[in-house]
Amino acid sequence: MTLPVITALINFSTGPAFAQTMILDTGILDTNVLGDSTAVIVDVSDQVNRIETNRGRTALSDQFQTGALTLRIVDQNGDFNPQNVTGPYYNLLTPMKKVQISATYSSVTYPIFQGFITSYVTTYPGESGEDVAITTIQAVDAFRLAQVAQISTVTGATAGDLAGTRINQLLDAIAWPNSMRDVDAGLTTMQADPGTNRTALQALTTVATSEYGALYVDATGSFVFQDRDVTAGSIAGTPTIFADNGTGIDYFDASWILNDVLIFNKATITRVGGTAQVASNQDSIDKYFLHSYFLDNLLMQTDAVALDYAQAYCASRAETSIRVDSIVLDLYTDNYNSGIIAALDLDFFDPIQVITTQPGGSTLEKTLQIFGVRMNISPNSWKTTFTTLEPVIDAFILNDTIYGTLDYNVLSY
Repeated sequence: MTLPVITALINFSTGPAFAQTMILDTGILDTNVLGDSTAVIVDVSDQVNRIETNRGRTALSDQFQTGALTLRIVDQNGDFNPQNVTGPYYNLLTPMKKVQISATYSSVTYPIFQGFITSYVTTYPGESGEDVAITTIQAVDAFRLAQVAQISTVTGATAGDLAGTRINQLLDAIAWPNSMRDVDAGLTTMQADPGTNRTALQALTTVATSEYGALYVDATGSFVFQDRDVTAGSIAGTPTIFADNGTGIDYFDASWILNDVLIFNKATITRVGGTAQVASNQDSIDKYFLHSYFLDNLLMQTDAVALDYAQAYCASRAETSIRVDSIVLDLYTDNYNSGIIAALDLDFFDPIQVITTQPGGSTLEKTLQIFGVRMNISPNSWKTTFTTLEPVIDAFILNDTIYGTLDYNVLSY
């Protein structure tokens, strides 16, 4: 059985701004910064006995959250003792050092996580029977840095900016590297930036929400902004098929769920300086009771666009159906080449189709988008879990024409 090879790098040098420093043949060209002679970049791969990563979006808030990493290191020499004056990392074990995890499979290197260390926790498990320490490193992705960065005035942020332009202006305000951005142009024009005191993450999220787009940090550590054409239209791409009947990639487990968590049949959207715009779906209210959704202080320029947002949200969320809450891939499965590649390559907004055979010969089948990726890796186990959801906003199809992607048009009920 051939498995991916993990690489775990810690950059103990101060480094240039936010960019990850790379070692030759291990980094990402045009994204990482080549380390100089003063960089202290350590490959701790052979000391790692557990890796857990968690990146994704919450269903209720429709927002991506800060990605997290737990890196468990077996320390046989006291290297990670911050008071060990003879240790190789003495005076270097401080928070906010950079860490990156990748996996190489079939000569292709896949990023898994890049971020910044927040803590080192050292324990001495008695059950090991050996003279070792366990250092557990906790790390977060760049969302955390945007959360702790306060901004007020944003240079050049005037009325009429498209959402992508405003996202770039906000990233400029915190000196985020251009090489670590993937920003769509956007389709919605913004008001002038309000110039209030807030975190950079709050400002970025407000713009992304006003667009009805998505903002997240990817596995390479880059900020990604996708406009509503992508968030709605990517579901129409060719899905990767997972099936337990031999027609697709096999999987370890699939959790199907039918609930009312994603139902919203009344939406109230308010822009800065505007009046509340309300849309509702009475058929859905009669069927499921009232499920309300509120957003205010958005930055679209007109009330008409705010109303389009409310109508689109109700149209997308008025109904519910069974969906795959999560699907688990076991990379230790025999002859699992396609499953391993899928586990390492698929990411947010990629469409997948899941087929599960039910007792009596019936099947459950659904096409959704990936909105969360978790990895749990140890010497004898590797499981990747994809959490899935319906599209952020549905693309409605009528007479082979897609509506709802170029503007907020929705089908009437």
